[in-house]
Order: sequence, then structure tokens, then C-alpha cells
Amino acid sequence: MTATWRTVLAVAWLALLVLAGWLVSQRLEMSGDLRKFMPEPRTPAQKLLIDELGEGPGSRLLLLALSGSDPETLAEQSQALAAALSADGKFEFVANGGDAGLEAIPEQLRPYRYLLSPTLDRQALDAAYLRDQFEQRVQDLGSPAAALVEPLLPADPTLETLKLAESWQPANAPQRLHGTWFDGAGRQALLVAQTSAAGFDPTGQQAAYDAVHGAFAQARGATGTQLTMTGPGAFSVEIGGRTAREAQWIGTVDSIGLILLLLVAYRSWRMPLLGVLPLASAGLAGLGAVALLFQSVHGITVAFGFTLIGVVQDYPIHFFSHQRAGLSPWDNVRALWPTLATGVVATCIAYLTFLFSGVDGLQQLAVFTIAGLGTAALATRFALPALIDPSPRDPARSPGLARLWRAITRLPQPRWPLLALAVACVAVVVLSRGPFWQNDLSKLTPVPADALARDATLRAELGAPDVRHVVVVRGANPDAALRASEALRPALDALVAAGALDGYDLAARYLPSSATQRARQVRLPDAATMRATLDEALAGTPFRADAFEDFLVDVERARRAPPLRPSDLAGTPLQASVEGLLLAGAEQSTALVSLGGLRDVAAVAQVASAHGAELLDMKQASESLVAAYRGRVLAALALAAVLLAATVWLALRTPSRVVRVLVPMALTTLVVLAVLRGLGVELTLFHLVALILAAGLGLDYALFFEHAGDDRDDQLRTLHAVIVCSLMTLLVFSLLALSSIPVLRALGSTVAIGVLSNFVLALLVARHPHAESGTTAPPPGARA
Repeated sequence: MTATWRTVLAVAWLALLVLAGWLVSQRLEMSGDLRKFMPEPRTPAQKLLIDELGEGPGSRLLLLALSGSDPETLAEQSQALAAALSADGKFEFVANGGDAGLEAIPEQLRPYRYLLSPTLDRQALDAAYLRDQFEQRVQDLGSPAAALVEPLLPADPTLETLKLAESWQPANAPQRLHGTWFDGAGRQALLVAQTSAAGFDPTGQQAAYDAVHGAFAQARGATGTQLTMTGPGAFSVEIGGRTAREAQWIGTVDSIGLILLLLVAYRSWRMPLLGVLPLASAGLAGLGAVALLFQSVHGITVAFGFTLIGVVQDYPIHFFSHQRAGLSPWDNVRALWPTLATGVVATCIAYLTFLFSGVDGLQQLAVFTIAGLGTAALATRFALPALIDPSPRDPARSPGLARLWRAITRLPQPRWPLLALAVACVAVVVLSRGPFWQNDLSKLTPVPADALARDATLRAELGAPDVRHVVVVRGANPDAALRASEALRPALDALVAAGALDGYDLAARYLPSSATQRARQVRLPDAATMRATLDEALAGTPFRADAFEDFLVDVERARRAPPLRPSDLAGTPLQASVEGLLLAGAEQSTALVSLGGLRDVAAVAQVASAHGAELLDMKQASESLVAAYRGRVLAALALAAVLLAATVWLALRTPSRVVRVLVPMALTTLVVLAVLRGLGVELTLFHLVALILAAGLGLDYALFFEHAGDDRDDQLRTLHAVIVCSLMTLLVFSLLALSSIPVLRALGSTVAIGVLSNFVLALLVARHPHAESGTTAPPPGARA
């Protein structure tokens, strides 16, 4: 085939990839929901944790701080920012302490104030009470508060609306300066915004993040005010941006380095371009398979998947390094195919076990990797031979490579030193101090320590509740859960009085149960009685007799209205407060009691248990969930190791050959673990995934050294291929190890250590003693 036809075929292949990319993009739906990488929750605490991670109000909360200007300016800007965000549909509610939270009670709910307020539980709505309230209103109208009170008077002479708004303020709310929340030092204006989008909806959170910055730019004007924003959504957006920036520079350096390496290795500009085709085919096949089999593709799957299928670059490199004049490319790839196929099958088996892990994210990763590896191998076997120059430069004729190989052959092939190395590695792993596993769920989300510190500071200033402990009360339906949580209030009040905790919050604080609302309705006078009572109370006051007709209408509406239910709060600020503490399920509803300043865990747990509730430790739940996840992964790895060994045995069928292939991989795993533990690294899921990749690379190196047999020329070509492969892989993962993102750093450092160890051990263990001429080599395809 002429060079022109080879170019035409390469362009046609590239065109097919472009078309396939467009088709995949039409179906591909990305997801950022971390729950896809979590195992199925088993305990109530784990189920609550998983729900809260993705959909709960905590995952949708943005904490904002304005600083850098004088308090008066910051207060004005806080009000402007709150007004702009409140009018934006991307946010369910925005609070900054303004108007004492009066905005939390929209006009349509105000007639229900006597059903929501506890006033009627201890005070009758009689003439004496109303007269006392009217006397207080006269004083209010002569005070600076007149502008706030006067609009409320016709419908609410008792100011029940203001009482409710004040009672709904956070138990440990920050101080108010100039009508808005400020930190303790008075230097930062504080706001809280809850997004409509879930915390791990990257598109929705990005839109909310941009909306905050846009509104802040308008509110700031020409001042030097600065915005600090934290919370799960802000973290996901900022980390996503940082990941994209790092991926861009790492990808750029990788691409330049790989192109230069291939140019130096093969002295041809065609090889780097042709080598990209199987890799691109693998990536598109992986994406297409996941998009076809799953509703959405997790971003971690794509990031890990493209990193893992980077091993497919090895397939064309082995093919290129073994091509030489006088050998048909088809004969060349046919001779390499048994060894290449063995490595592909073994690696795919390792990831196949993830399909049985019960974790959606790992199943996606398995499908992506298997589809990618298989496609790249088949592309190398059946398409690439038609495109390459059949008579390239033969690496076996390189003087420099020959000198290097002679030096390598002088190295002994150790036996007992390998056993000593294994024992030393085990000793380091066992004797290293510190926890072996990292059980902190937050380590799965690579939030920098300084960002976590800022978040903790803002949460403390805003009086946020304890996120570790929560009391859970269950009921057959939302109203039953509300009623059960109301029964807890006297005991919780006693705990606050005793100093066991500073405060608490629950949905019944905003929306009492139907029974409580009906009991308050009974205490409301009928229309005739209410009018007579009002006339009696107004006697002798400066108010006109007809000034409070709206009040009479509201009382009668509240007396006849059906009790408010959670669904009635839709579209109001109260919706967010109630939904965050009342979880309605298909079979059971759960009311949450958040705790602030918890000091006596045992006392709270005892009170909860005595009232049919439960105190959950969310930290313990997260750690048990991570442990369960790790158990699934380790079980999959154990099965993978057995199947991998079986695959190599079926391919080689000789004990000595099987040992030469498996020993470097097994020892490398121990070496990597020893290095990480010796450096005090606590192992995470990402280290385990990286170990699988390192094992797959080691298996490939050893298989090809074993495949070369004792033929000197084949050994030189294999050495050339493995050097190029290992340098490419080392470049990619060394750059990842330099990343500021802990996940990428863990992946990169683990594989980089594994590549170095695999290369050295495969050379020492898997290579055959060579013959001085190539005549003793078995015919192509005779070795697996």
C-alpha cells in the first residue's frame, strides 16, 4: 500500500472519530453526584447521610461574607445583594438578618399566624390582652420603630407576625449591625443563600455561583469590598475550575512531552499521529458505552477513565518498536497479538470485578475501561497495520540500545534478594505508625484545607448547628413526624436549661402539627365574640373603632382554615426551613432535630431514646460507609487477582513462565504500599484504583519481556518498546503527582512509583538470558 493510500485511510479513521464524538456528545449527560461513588447505605444514619449529600439543604447552602469596607457600606451592600438573589429563581431563600426575618412570612400565610405562634397556648385572645397590646402600640407609634409597626397594625395589632419572625431567627444568630448580620468583630457582613439546585448538580451550582458574583459586582460598585463564598456548591465549582486549569496545563505538557518522546524514539513524524488514533478510539468507545448503559456519566468516571486507558498507548508502541524492514506489519501484529491480548484480557478482568461491587460509579469505571482497552487493542490489531510504514528504522540496530542491553545482561537475575525485598516491604507496611486507611469521607472531595478553614469560620460566625450529631424522629407521614418531634421539645428545653446543649432547631418550630394547629383554632373566638371583644378593648384608646377590620377578617379566616401542611409552604421562604428538617419518604417520614453547642452527647442520646427518637452520629456513619466501600473494592481486587493469575496461566501454561510474569507485578504492589506507608500516607480508594493500574502496567512489561525469549534482536526491540512505554507513563503520572488536587496527586504518585518498580523488576525477573545471534529465536507467534 502506498503512502498516499495510508494517509487517506488515516484521514478516514479520523473523520469517523469526529462523527462518533458528535454522536456520543448528543447522548452524554454528565453528573457530579458523589453518591454514585458510594455503596448502597445500610443503616439509617448512612441513608440519611447519602440523602443529605446530594439533595439535603446542607449540600445547597452557600455562606457569603462581605469585607473590606466600613460597616455601613457593607450593610447596604448586603441588603442589595440579598434583594438581588431573593429575586433570582436559582435560590430558594436568602437571609442576612434584615427586617428580623419578617420576609420569611409572605402575605398569604399571615392570617395563619395564630396557628403557627405559641401565643394562644398560654394566652387567651380576650379584651384584657388586646387592651394591653393597644397600649403598647401607642408607645410603638411614638418610637423609632413606628415605620415598621404602622403598616402591620390594621391586620395585626398584637404584632404576632413580628413575634413569629423573631422566634424563627437562628438560636445562635450572629450580631446585627445596621439591620444586617455581622461577624463578632464587626468587619464582615454575613449572608446565607440556599440554592434551588442540589449540591452535586454541577451545572446548577455553577449557575448559582455565577449569579452570586454577578449580583455582588452590581452591589459593590466602585468600592473595594471583597466577597468570600463557601459551601459544598461553591467548593464543587471552584474545584471544577481548578481541575480544568490543571488538566489543561498537565495535558499540554503531556502532549508536548509525548510527541517529542515519540519523535526521538522513532525518528518519524507519522508515529505520534498514528499512535493517537487507537487512544482516541478507546476514549470514545468508553464514553459511548457508559452513555449507552447508564443514565448519566460521573465526572470522576471520565477523569479516571481517560487516565486508566492511557495504558492503551502501550499497544501501538509495542507494534511500532517491533516493526522492521522485511516484515509485513500484518505478520508483525499477528506475532505480537497473543501477548498483547493476554495483557488486555487480564487488565479487563481486573476491572470486570467492579461490575459486581454494587457501586454505580465503579461499574461505570469498569465499563469505560473495558470498552476502551478492548477497542484500542482491536484497533491496533486490525486497523493500524494498514497505516504504518512497513520499513521503519529497526530499534535492534541502535548502538546505544545495544550497549544498554549489554549492561543490563550483566545484572544478576535474583531470587533470594527478591524474597528479602518482599519481607522488608511487608515489615514496613505492618510496622508503620498511623492509621492504615483513610476513613474520612471528606477526603473523597478534594477541598483544600484553607477553604475548609474559611468554611468552618463562617459557619461558627453564623451560629450553624452541629453537623456531626442530629436527632431523628420518625413517623408514618410528615404530620406524624411533626407531632412526634413536638413531644421532644419540653425535654430538649430542659437539656438547654441544664447546659447539655446551647439550642436546637426542628421543623415543628416553623410548622406545628395539625393537632397543635387545631388546638389553637379552638381558642380563637367566633366572629361575633371577636368583634365584641375588640370593641371592648378599643374603648378609651386613640384608635378608631373601624381601624381593625382586617384583623377581624384574619382571625375568622384562621378559625375556619384547614391546618397548614408542608405542601402549602411551596414558594415561600418557610419551604426551605421545613424541607431541610422534615424528610418525606414513600413509606416513612423523618423529622430532624439539629443541635447547636452539643456538650453532653450521652444525655441527649438518653432523652432521644426515651421519646422514641434516635441520636445519630454522622461522622461515624460516614466512616462506616467508607469502610463498606473499601470492603467492596478489596473483595473485587481479591477476585481480580485470582482471575488475573488464571488468565496468565491459561496463556503461558508453564509454571516458570507464569512466575516470571506474575512476580514483578506482585512485588511492585508491595513496594508501592511500603513506600506510601513509610511516608505516612493513609490509603484511600484512589490509591487502590491506582494500584490496579500499576499492576496492569507491570503485567504488560513482564509479558513482553517474557515474549521476547532469548533472541537478542527481539529483546532489544522489547527493551525499546518498554522504555518508551514506561517513560510516557512516568511523564503523565509524575505530572499528576505534582497536582495541587489530592485525588490526582494520590493517583499520580502511586502509579509513578509503580512504573519505576515494574520496569526494574520486569527487567530483573522476566527477561530471558539472550543468545548472541537471532537464529535461536522461535518463529513468530510460537510464544504467547
